[in-house]
Order: sequence, then structure tokens, then C-alpha cells
Amino acid sequence: MAKIIVAGAGIVGISTAIWLQRAGHTITVVDREGPAAGTSYGNAGVLASGAIVPVTTPGLWRKAPGMVLDKNSPLFVKWSYLPKMIPFLWKFLRHSTDAHVTSFAAAMAGLLHDSVDQHRALAAGTGAEDFITEEDFCFGYPSKQSFEADAYGWKIRKDNGVVFKVQTGAEFAAYDPLYAEHFGIVVRCKNHGRISDPGAYVRALAHHFVKEGGELVIAEVTDVIRDATGLRGVMTDVGEQRGDHTVLALGAWSKPIGRKMGLDISLESERGYHIELVNPSHMPKAPMMVAAGKFVITPMAGRIRCAGVVEFGGLSKGPSAAPLELLKKHVAEIFPDLSYERMDEWMGHRPSTPDSLPLIGATDESKTAYAALGHQHVGLTAGPKTGRIIADLIGGKQTNMDLSPFLPTKYR
Repeated sequence: MAKIIVAGAGIVGISTAIWLQRAGHTITVVDREGPAAGTSYGNAGVLASGAIVPVTTPGLWRKAPGMVLDKNSPLFVKWSYLPKMIPFLWKFLRHSTDAHVTSFAAAMAGLLHDSVDQHRALAAGTGAEDFITEEDFCFGYPSKQSFEADAYGWKIRKDNGVVFKVQTGAEFAAYDPLYAEHFGIVVRCKNHGRISDPGAYVRALAHHFVKEGGELVIAEVTDVIRDATGLRGVMTDVGEQRGDHTVLALGAWSKPIGRKMGLDISLESERGYHIELVNPSHMPKAPMMVAAGKFVITPMAGRIRCAGVVEFGGLSKGPSAAPLELLKKHVAEIFPDLSYERMDEWMGHRPSTPDSLPLIGATDESKTAYAALGHQHVGLTAGPKTGRIIADLIGGKQTNMDLSPFLPTKYR
């Protein structure tokens, strides 16, 4: 069995570490802050197995300038960062084609379709099982016309096996009165799930990993260690971590270390925001994507999390006021009579690639280094399966899905 270094303690890194540990390997996880310190804490908590339609649908390049200038649009840009963004945006918008949407959807359907089962398999025996529930992921539209305007995306989902049921707002209100009179149409996506507390869930998984003999090192990865046969570990600000294989799972912070591994990854942060309503007077029954505002309302343990919007502004700048104010405005419109103890705010970083596809696999022919990153909006959904794939690849096992769309070697 091998000694393996996993750089990153989010859901992808911890999932990878657990599956490798179960295969008998000796694992060290290295992270500068510890488990679930970033997006693995602040995500919407949905196991979105039907999230197979990319942002880059046809016509986005025409809509994007107007969206950025519209204060009610869910797309924001920090103008001081825009010059640095232009090369990425050029590559990103070039994927706004039918051909890319079709290939992306097929690839992501293979990765995401069994998300709930993958989470249950990962969490079995860890103490994290109770955080997982299986329930519909709902999409609320203000009118039948607005739902029909989204027909392109729903056809893509249907063609790739996503099962959903369309209801009137009144029919849905019989199930969840909290949304009465707010939506004209609600689409209920089946075979989805929810994590009731994403941060606590990943920390529980990490606790199990350490309890089973895994090592967790709090340190910042600064460089890689090579010899004549390949990558043999990482340098950190507290010393070396050596192993037979290294897995890069640092999310939006992966670019500099990826370059040292030989990958020129065009990786940007899609800064995401959430507000939480703590101890609310009423709780929704299932996660709801508010289609008009492109944000998700999720019931969680003792709070309602409202997460979404996209801001391009890099990794170093602080949160912006405008995305948070837009979320607050939408939430006030949907829940005018809701009371709660307090409102908490958060901003984090989703790792986004130009083609919106994650990198999963060996980074070169030596098969000593692997990438597991770039999951954009579906890191929580895809984390357990990504970890299992990496463990299988390191163990020399054949996977039962086509990994060619995710190969990191396209960035060499």
C-alpha cells in the first residue's frame, strides 16, 4: 500500500482521503485552515444530481454585459478585477454553444446522477449519516411564461435522465404553505438530496478519517517535491510532506500549485454569497431554487440558508455589499412575515474552469500526481464520487464511466 498526500480538506479532499484510507493506504491531508473552512461550509447544501446545465448556454455572450450592469441581476463583477478576468471570460464565453451544452450535460450526468447513494456510501459508519436526507430539489417560477422560457434547460435535463414533476404554485402550496402565492409554477426534481449542515457534515467525516488513523496537518502548501520518477509530495510552511502519490484538491486555490505540477489551469473564483436566518419562525420543507433570482433557499439545522449569485472578483478582495443586499431584498419579498433571531452573512469561492468541467485524474504519465478540483457549483454534490474515482485510479482499478471530459492533462 502507498503513502498518499491529499492537499485540501474540503468535501472533495476529505472524500478522497476516506476512500483511499478504506483501500488500505496511509493518508495525510494538508490544509491551511482545516476541514470545511471554505465553500464546503458555505454552499447551498443541495445534492443536485440534475445540475447538468452549464451557465454558458447559447446567447450568454449577448446577455452578460446587460446582466453585469443590472443591479437586480445575480451576476456581479468587481470592476478593478475585470482586466485580470478578460482572458478567462473570453475562454468561458466561447463555450456558449449547443454542442458544448450537450457534451457537458452528458459528462456531468455520469458524474452526478447517483449523488445521494455516493454520499450514503461515503458516510456509512462515520457518524455523518444523519446529515443526509433524500428530498426533491424544487425550482420556483413566478409564472407559466417564465417556466416556458427555461424550456431549453429542462429539455437537456430530461434528455439526460433527470426526473421531474411540474406543479402549479397552488398545488405546491398544499405541500409547503410557506410558499403560498409566491410561484406560478414549481418544478420538483426527483432523486435529489440535502445535507442539513454542510460544515458539520464535512467535519464529522474528517473526524472519522483521523479516528481511523489518518493524519491532518494544518499548513499552507507552497511547492511540490519531485524526483526523477515523478511527484513525491509537497512543501508547506511548516515543512515537507512526502508520499508516493499527491492529490491536488485545493479548490479555487489550486492554480499556483497546479502550475508547479505542470498544469496551466485557467481557474477563476466564482465568488458565492449566502445569508442565514437563524432560528426562524417557520421552516421550508425542501430546497427551493428561486428561478428569478438564481439563488437557493435551503432548510438547515436551526436556520434557513439563502445562497447564490455569482461575482467575479478574485481570491484576495473582501466581500461586496451589493450581492448580499440583493439576496436580502429577494428574501424579504418571499418571506415578508418570517421572523428570526439574527441574520448571518458569508462569502466564499467556487473554483470555475472555462468549460465548467472539473479536473479528475492523473496530471501526467507518471501517475504520481492527481487533480480533483474545479467543481464550480457542484463540489458538495460530486465530492464523494470524485474521491472514489481518484482512489480507484491510484489503486489501478477500472472506472465504469468515461473520464475523458475531466482529464487534467488537457491543461498541460
